[in-house]
Amino acid sequence: MLESILAWSLLINISVLLFWFLMFIVAHDSLYVLHCRWFKLSVERFDFSHYISMAFYKLLILFFNLAPYLAIRIIS
Repeated sequence: MLESILAWSLLINISVLLFWFLMFIVAHDSLYVLHCRWFKLSVERFDFSHYISMAFYKLLILFFNLAPYLAIRIIS
């Protein structure tokens, strides 16, 4: 049961990360304009903040979804 929950959670989180990446690539300029309405950002700062946020999200996925999933798979 827990293995199934972690597998689905991993799949959903990776899908969110891929969607975020694709939206960042495809709609970069539109996202930049939208964020500049709220924050005073340079393009470099905008790109850096998204890059760091995606990297942090990926680490969270690895630590809280993939590692426990693999541990359960190894044990069972």
